[in-house]
Parts: sequence; structure tokens; C-alpha cells
Amino acid sequence: MRRSILSSLRAHLGRLVAACLAIVLGVGFGTLAMTAHASASHGIDETIGAQYRGVDAVVSPENEAITAADIAKVQKLPQAVSVVTLMTAYLNASFPGLVRPTGLPVDALHDTTHIAGPGTSSGRLPTATNEIALPAKLAAKHKVAIGQTLRLSSYENKAWNVTVVGLLDDSTSVGRGSAVATPAALKIFEPDAAVQAIGIAAKPGVTQQQLADAAQAVVAKGLLAYTGDAWIQHEVEGYTNGIDVLGGVFGMFAVIALFVACLVIGNTFTIVIAQRTREMALLRCVGASRRQVFSSVLAEASVVGVIASAIGVVFGVALSALGLALSREFDWGIPSVPLHLDLWSVFLPLLLGTVATIAAAVVPARRATKVAPLAALRPEAAPAAASKAGVLRLILGFLLLAGGGLLLAAGASTHQVLVGVAGGVVSFLGILAIGSLLVPALIRLIGTLPARSGGVPARIAVANAIRNPKRTAATTSALLIGVTLISLTCVGIASVRKTFDVSMDGQYPVDLMVTTYNEKMPAGAEQQLRDIKGITQVVPVRQVNIKAGGQELPVTGIDQAAAGSVVHNPAIADQLKPGTALLDYSTLHMLGLDDGAPLTIVSGQHKLTVTARGATGLDPITVTSTDLSKLSSSASVTGFWLASDPKADGSQVIDSVQQSIPSVKELSVSGGLAERTSYTKIFDVLLIVGVGLLAVSVLIALVGVGNTLSLSVLERTRENALLRAMGLTRRQLRGMLAVESLLMALVAAGLGIALGLIYGWTGTSALMGGQTVDGGVEYAVPGTLLVVIAAVAAVAGLLASVVPARRAAKVAPAGALATE
Repeated sequence: MRRSILSSLRAHLGRLVAACLAIVLGVGFGTLAMTAHASASHGIDETIGAQYRGVDAVVSPENEAITAADIAKVQKLPQAVSVVTLMTAYLNASFPGLVRPTGLPVDALHDTTHIAGPGTSSGRLPTATNEIALPAKLAAKHKVAIGQTLRLSSYENKAWNVTVVGLLDDSTSVGRGSAVATPAALKIFEPDAAVQAIGIAAKPGVTQQQLADAAQAVVAKGLLAYTGDAWIQHEVEGYTNGIDVLGGVFGMFAVIALFVACLVIGNTFTIVIAQRTREMALLRCVGASRRQVFSSVLAEASVVGVIASAIGVVFGVALSALGLALSREFDWGIPSVPLHLDLWSVFLPLLLGTVATIAAAVVPARRATKVAPLAALRPEAAPAAASKAGVLRLILGFLLLAGGGLLLAAGASTHQVLVGVAGGVVSFLGILAIGSLLVPALIRLIGTLPARSGGVPARIAVANAIRNPKRTAATTSALLIGVTLISLTCVGIASVRKTFDVSMDGQYPVDLMVTTYNEKMPAGAEQQLRDIKGITQVVPVRQVNIKAGGQELPVTGIDQAAAGSVVHNPAIADQLKPGTALLDYSTLHMLGLDDGAPLTIVSGQHKLTVTARGATGLDPITVTSTDLSKLSSSASVTGFWLASDPKADGSQVIDSVQQSIPSVKELSVSGGLAERTSYTKIFDVLLIVGVGLLAVSVLIALVGVGNTLSLSVLERTRENALLRAMGLTRRQLRGMLAVESLLMALVAAGLGIALGLIYGWTGTSALMGGQTVDGGVEYAVPGTLLVVIAAVAAVAGLLASVVPARRAAKVAPAGALATE
């Protein structure tokens, strides 16, 4: 049997190429996901571990701040050889080229005899109170060199000139870097600077747990003592939470790709074994047992699985190395980490790929052993469409579809994500189970148009596409999974984004609010803001201080006609009219008013009575310019409300606004643009990652479509030859196969997009229904993306038919009719 297996592999190697390619892609991206995650996690572990080298215990504030008494008690511990306080002062730095200062955290240096401290890439660490060392990346960004003087200021308007004496090595740092200064300097900069933690090094012979227990016993109850290893793990988890989530997403897509590969492999082995029925029957006739035939098929699958999985692992590792190298070459805003391989990231994908291949070949192998030798020598009959097993499968499929639909509805109505996910999985399994009935029916429906207009070749193509419903359903299912998931991702993200935008419009109705403190806006301020790239609307506002309900509050006035151009919430903009004041809810509650209650506003000798309305995201009290002029006819412009272009880079717009109007000393910039931008970037990354990784499953599925057509061409060699002999041209034969492939691709695309809409909407309702203030969810249809998905599926289906069609057209009719 060994010789038979080897000869069979050599003889049918070309037919197994598609299966190998599917496994290579599935295992490759599984390896990529695990290797990238392992490298990122290991890099952060190493970085955080290096920062806390020598620390055996850490006291951290949990429910109360660390006091000098706590520090003194820890310093007296007999188990400690070194105790350092980790302090940070939050200052402003006036960097060259900036109009006004920007925030700069400054850490205090400590004794590094036993506990590691920061190192420099150039220069030295500070030793005097007028010296500072900056993170190298920050210094490069603001073009600050060693020896340059930098002006620091506190929030109490105290200022100091310091000299930059060194640049800190932050090439592998995680998160935002801090400058460093001496402890004495920090006492000058911020005398009440909070202690972030206490680091403790143990004496020889004292374990970390013993030291942590001793520290916990002497500090206040609101403080928590960690062992050094536990603290590092605590810090690592704070950074790797996003990595773990992203790793889970990568892993999920890798599993999907592997599952789709299994469908392709199972379909491939089914067709290959069906074509080798006579060969296996001859083996049975010459003495091979059913067990030997079964084992030979699994042995072939094992060889294919091991080789293809090994290639996939190499492919995945190479992609990981390339991605990490590019991240080091280009500034992608993530720490540079080296490639790290562990046993799990290499051997687990190899094992899963091999097992998946063998598992996919089990059913075809069992089917091959059930045919009696003499019966197998006869031509194989077409599969029965209404077999007992097929009826049971359909009944089970409809039950799964109904049960999954109920779970989907329950998850959407109760906002339970896990229930919704379970409903999606169960209902999709039902779709796959009834695929042998659903897919041919849809192909007949879609095929009516080409059958009427395309002549005999098109009608034959439709008939061929539904000749073997089970095989067609299996082939289409592979593409269906990918299209459904891509559509689900696009619809879900579009709906979540729309829901988020509506929610943001309610909480932050204005993109940016620019105001001053005790200053007037210069005459050219409005034009300066209009000239900033990404700003679309600028509306001036005026402000006066008034008395209301015994409280002194600022009242903001804005032109009623222009307010709608910068206030994104139409409900709020419509309420802003003469005789009405919009109060944020904290002010409304502070004054003891209900929504719709009258409010009397007093400014000097002027008095105004308005109707109070609750609003979120605006100033304490907002009225129209008409009403404000009744309180003060000489109120000057104190700020502007801005609207931005949704396509602009929000962070760059905010930076530009913060550095605008240089004649103003203190400029406050607030609004919802920063939060909106951060979430928009997350949505964009998720969409790119989701579509990119799910495209792998589509690629594997298209390999399956091409493989099915290729093997189908081999099965129908005599049939195609007969058609050629009856007058079918090569062009018509290629067109017939193209129509067959296109029909399968269009059915998968149409059904996948429909399922994607249902799953995307119900998933959004389950995910976001409990997150919004009013429980409302906005549903979106990304029409352009869905059309592109359908077009790509159709084009890919046509491309999948090119090679099989060329192979079929090259065979001469007379030679093919002689094939046995």
C-alpha cells in the first residue's frame, strides 16, 4: 500500500494543488496571527521588565494617595535594601516653533544602585535643579538639541528655564515618554506632586512575596503591595489588553480561513476519490481491505497536510518578519519589537493544518470504502437528490435556521451579544445544511436570464451548475462564508459608526469650541481659524457673566441663523431661538429647574426671562445673540464654535487650532472632535483589518471554485467532447464554464450580502443597544462597499474559470471521445 500511496500522490498531484494552496493560506495566516501576537507581547514584556529591573515589590495607590508617612514606614523595613519613590510632575513646555506651551510629564530620578533607571542615547542624566533630559523621540519631533534652553511652566503660572543635558533612549518604550529631572527639581516644579508608586528592592535571601507582605503590613489600607513580578504583569496587561483583543480577532479570522480551507479540501478529496473509484475497486479486487483503502486515503491526506502546513508556517513567519521590519522602517506609531517565535506559534498551526486536512478527508475516505469492488467497477451513478440522509439534513437545517433566527431576534431585542453570536452561528449552520436545496434554487432563479439570452451553452451551464447539488453547495459555501463575513463586517462597522456619530452629536454637538480667559479675541482671529486646513465653519460667540438663581454664571450668545452650521444635533439647533436658553444638565440641576421652566437672568441693570431647556455638550447657558444683546449691548467676541471636515485628520486639526491665534495668551480648545477622531481611527483600522483578513477566506474559496471547475472539466471530458463534435466552438465552451462559475459566485455574493445585512444589523442592535443613552441604534447600508464586494466576487468567479476553460478547450473532440 505504501507504493500505491506514493504512486497515487504522484499521479494526482496536480489535482491536489488547490487543496495544498488552501491549507498554505489558512495555516499561513494562522501562523501570522500567532507570531505577530507573540512578538508584540514578548516585546512589551521585555520592555516593561527592563524598566522595573531590580524591583522586588511595589506599593501602588488604590483607594488613597501615598503619603510621606507611608514612604517612611517602607524605608524602615528590615527586608528592604533600597526604596525609591516614583514621582511625576505634570508641566507645560514651550518648545521652539509652538505658539503656546504643551503638556510634558517629568519623572523624578532615583538611586539606581539596586533598581534600574532611565538610560540616555546621548548626553547625560540631570544632576542640578535647572537641568532636564528629554525623550529622544520628543526632542526630535520638536527639534530640541542637547545644550538648548527650554522653558517649563506649571499650572499655577510659575515658570523656569532649564537646560537639556541628555536625550533618553526611548527606542523600545511603550506609551508616551516622560522627561526626567532630579527629585529636588521636582519639588521646585510641583511641591505637591503625587507619588505614583514606591519601588522596593529586597535584601539577599528575602523573597518577593515576603517583601510584599511586609510592605502591605505597614502601609495604609488604601494602598496595595505587589510583588515585582506581579507588578510587571499588571503593567503589561495595561498595555497588552488591546494586543490581546487584536490577537483574538486575528485568531478568529485565521480559524475562519482554516474552516473555509477545510471545505475546499473536503470537496477536492470527494471529487478526486470519486474519479478514482475504479482504481480503488481494482485495489479491492486484488486483495486490499476496506481498512487499507481507508488508511491509504488518510495517508495521502496526512502527507498533503504536513507538507502544505509546513509551507504555510514558513509563509506566515515570513509575513510576520516582513510586517515587523516595515514597522521598524516606517513610523507607524507602535513600538519596534523583534520577531519572536515560540513553540505554540509554530507547531500549533502546523498541527491544526494537518489535523484539518485529515479531518476533511475522513468523509470522502469512508465513502470510498462503502462501494463493493464489482459495483465500483461500473460507472458511478449520479447522486440521488432526495436520499434519506439528504431529507434528514434538510430537516435539521430548517430547524437550525429557525432556532438561530429566534436567538438572533432575542439577542437584538435584549442587547445580549453572546446570544446574538450564538444565533448567527446556529442560523448560518442551518443555511449551510440546506445549501443543497437553496443554492440550486437560487442558481435556477439567477440562471433564467442567461438561459434565455445566452442560447444552448448558457442553458447547459445552468444545468451543469445544479447537476450535483451537494458539490455545488459545498463549493458555494466556501465563498459564501467569506462574503457573509465581509458584508457583516462592513454593515456592522457602518451601523456602529452611524450609531456612534448620532450619539456623539447628542453628547458633543459642536466639534470644537475655542474660548479665551479674561481676554478679547483679536480682529483677525476668525480668518486665522478659517484658514486652518480641515475647518469648514467658524461661528463667533460672545459671553457675559450674569446672575441666575443666586449663582454667577457665564452666558454664551450665538447667532441663531449660523448655529445650525456648527451644531450637529438638529434638535438642539432647533430649540435655540429667542426666548429660550439652553442649559447643560448640571447647570439645570444646580439651579433646581425642570426642563421648560422659566429662568430669569440678571446682568447689571438688565433682566431677561427665558424658558430653560436641557442640552448636553454646550456651555452652561446658551442663548441667541438677540437675547444676549438685551443683557449686554457691548459684549465682545470671546470665542468661536467650529465645524470640521469629517475626512480631515482630527488630531492635526486640533493641533493646528491649539497653536492658532498667537496674540492670545491662553486659548482653551474643547469639543467632541478628539473623541470622535480616536473612535473613527479605531473603526477604520477594524475595517481594514477585517476586510483584509477576511479576503483571505474569499481567496481560499475562489481557489475552491477553480478547483471544482477543473475537476468537473475532467469528469465531463467525454461530454464536452461530444458537445464539441456537435458544433460547440471553443469560445462557446469557455463561455459555458464562465457562466457556470459566474452563477456560483453571484449566488454566494447575493446570499452572503443578504446574510451580512441581517447579521450586521442584529449584531449592531445587540452590541450598541445597551450602550447608547436612549437605547437607540442607527442602521446603515454601505451601498458602495456592498456593490464592490458583489463585483469582486463576480470578477473573481470569472477568473476562477479561466484555467479550467482553457484546459477544456484544448482537448480535441476525437481524442476526448476515446478517453476511458
